[in-house]
Amino acid sequence: MSEIKFGTDGWRAIIAQDFTFQNVKIVTQGIANYIKSCNLGKKGVVIGYDNRFLSEKFALEAARVLLGNGIKTMLLRKAAPTPVTAFAIRQMEAGGAIMITASHNPPEYNGIKFIPEYAGPALPEVTEAIEEELRRIEQGGKIYEIDIEEAIALDLLKEIDVDREYISHLSRVVNPDVFKNKPLRLVVDPMFGAGIGYLDRILTELGCEVKTINNYRDTLFGGSMPEPTDSVLSDLKRAVQTYKADLGLAMDGDADRFGIIDAEGNFVTPNRFAYLLFEHLIQTRTFRGPVCRSVATTHMLDRIAKSNGLTVIETPVGFKYIGEALREKGCMLGIEESGGLSIFGHIPEKDGILACLLAVEMVAYAGQTLQEMTEDFAVRNGRVISKRFDIKTDVLHKQKVLQYIQEYQPKSIAGKKVEQLSELEGKKYVMEDGSWVLIRASGTEPLFRIYVETSTEEDLLQINNEVQRAIGLLTE
Repeated sequence: MSEIKFGTDGWRAIIAQDFTFQNVKIVTQGIANYIKSCNLGKKGVVIGYDNRFLSEKFALEAARVLLGNGIKTMLLRKAAPTPVTAFAIRQMEAGGAIMITASHNPPEYNGIKFIPEYAGPALPEVTEAIEEELRRIEQGGKIYEIDIEEAIALDLLKEIDVDREYISHLSRVVNPDVFKNKPLRLVVDPMFGAGIGYLDRILTELGCEVKTINNYRDTLFGGSMPEPTDSVLSDLKRAVQTYKADLGLAMDGDADRFGIIDAEGNFVTPNRFAYLLFEHLIQTRTFRGPVCRSVATTHMLDRIAKSNGLTVIETPVGFKYIGEALREKGCMLGIEESGGLSIFGHIPEKDGILACLLAVEMVAYAGQTLQEMTEDFAVRNGRVISKRFDIKTDVLHKQKVLQYIQEYQPKSIAGKKVEQLSELEGKKYVMEDGSWVLIRASGTEPLFRIYVETSTEEDLLQINNEVQRAIGLLTE
């Protein structure tokens, strides 16, 4: 068995190989120990789960261990999105939540997230404390558990449903009047995941015409991955064009990330959506605060912030850092290039359902297509192109590349003078014209990610090629 480690968003592993009932019990006992060390046992823990294979059974196994530790346990009645599970913490005034999910990973994976009492992703100090507990358990610590039938008979396990409260809350976070003024034709794709029955219901109640696809449980996710990216959303693109819809809206396996297709059937990158949404929020909300983005997210947000007298908070990759800024800095918007988003007034957890609602609100308010909005925006603010390049290598070559990255100190890249070097995460070079490139190594596999943002496609490819050659990833 490989060591259980919490990554950027929990522990994930292949079902039956490492993600077993026994390991779920070990992880849950570690979480239980952490909960008790924080004196949160009486407040209780919410358990949510997604639509993956055996998720409901793994959730019951986690409940057995929590109850065996004398921790009040509240189990969601049915599969639910991660943001709904996080919302339930606040609704039930709980001490945290366990979410059984592998989010957008392939079908053979499952996983466990721990969401602390602040209803956002666990920060490293929390997951490190839980991992320390896991090591103790693996070295002979006891797992306490109770028979689930006995727990139900003794009324120790409380089943809960917070859908009504969650939906009511979202209707206050968005502007429902905008939807009524211009009802849109929409296609919703929950990608066979836990988001089934949420977004379509809310949009229908707001007066929109809604078609849904892939809206039943399929633990194989239609033979694909429940990841709302350009290459995966072919079903949604076709449906948008077939139904002549104004927008296509997708959520990943646990509905915490979003994907958007415009009226022409084209994928809208989260970076592009980020700056359009930020401008929309400034126009339609009275609250003002910083914008928070990850180090890999578009700097167009910085331009908009500067022109409106607002500040920018840059974080390492991982929504946990954005969630912390949302909680502590009063940010208007927190967003990352991989499709995670939340705004002021909502939980500090990424929420794909909220993101999709905001997309509809924005298009209805503007009375334009997303393409028209983008063109208008470019006239006023300039144009940027952003892209991520994933380069796989092998373990030995990875070490050489890491050495090259350490030594890489260019004065210019693609003829553009380097003005700033950031090592907040990986290495990020910002050029004098506002272009930038970020080099990040995966912590778990021989993979490098290179993020580039500039004003033209030609510059983008030139920057990427020059950087890859310099660090030994491109040889021809």
